[in-house]
Amino acid sequence: MIKSFYIYTAFIAIGMWGNTVEAQPAKNPHYPGKTWEVATSPEELGLSTAKLQEAEAFSKTLQTDAVVVVVDGKIAYQWGDTDKKINTHSVRKSVISALYGKYVLDGTINLDATMADLGIDDVEGLSKEEKKATVRDLLKARSGIYHPALYETESMKKRKPERYSHKPGTFYYYNNWDFNALGTILKEKTKKHFFDLLYEDIAKPIDMEDYKPSDGHDVSGKASIHNAYPFHVTAKDLARFGWLMLNNGRWNDVQVIDSAWVKESTQSYSNTHNRRYGYGYLWWIPHDPAKYNGEVLKNLPAGSFSAHGAKGQYLMVIPAYNMVVVHRVNSDIRGRSVSGGQWSKLLTMILDARM
Repeated sequence: MIKSFYIYTAFIAIGMWGNTVEAQPAKNPHYPGKTWEVATSPEELGLSTAKLQEAEAFSKTLQTDAVVVVVDGKIAYQWGDTDKKINTHSVRKSVISALYGKYVLDGTINLDATMADLGIDDVEGLSKEEKKATVRDLLKARSGIYHPALYETESMKKRKPERYSHKPGTFYYYNNWDFNALGTILKEKTKKHFFDLLYEDIAKPIDMEDYKPSDGHDVSGKASIHNAYPFHVTAKDLARFGWLMLNNGRWNDVQVIDSAWVKESTQSYSNTHNRRYGYGYLWWIPHDPAKYNGEVLKNLPAGSFSAHGAKGQYLMVIPAYNMVVVHRVNSDIRGRSVSGGQWSKLLTMILDARM
């Protein structure tokens, strides 16, 4: 086991859920080069091979296609087709949140600008009250705009409140209208498409091995003028994005994403329909058992955050453990899916592998 892991683990031991101290990422983090460095064995990074093999065996009873576990900037363990490009689905939302940081910092985008200020409307027209929603409201999924939206699941449609039932900023609802309109705002303000910004602002600086702008495609339709923007990416490249976020937006000597934005966007601002998570700026924040009486995820320390996508796309960032876990399901194969409960059990098994 490497020395830095012992030091780091000792430091964060008092930072578990229910206590007051939150651990920070290692002060001198290790970053992958053009390709990921793979540990000789999981034990090198403080994980049990036997326990991880149990997790892998469990995942093979599911429809998991790839898992990558990163600790201290190296791949500690991986299985499945980690080089296959798979649809991110709603993981795209956490990625666009990260992209916003640069343009909020330089003043291109004002979080308090309203839809009226920005000239944002839609097919059925937005009311005067709806146009009072701000960019910040959209990032929190609190716009109060329940206009038809593209790329919605049936469950999202069923949960959607009645139009005009909540004023902007007052009510959380996981709303694709908000997320899609954020893509429109980013495009109009930067004059560049999301897929190109992802390539230029994140993929190139952190040496993503496979992502290209052509891996994305717009989802358009008659219901709304605001397109959805899913893209395909490998588990290994998604793990790079997670490692960037874990290190407060820094990659080697370059501040790729403003560190203050990383902190602000990964705080919980709302309880959600998901009993295990709160919601930040398009990031899912696991509940703190010391503050929340509902269902919680076992063994997750304070400061963890995650990106979720339909069918079983998960990116869990755990700064206190200097760990990133990526889970992928190839949803291009009809009927293939892993549930949130199954993912939670698998994640718990992976966390239990820590020695």
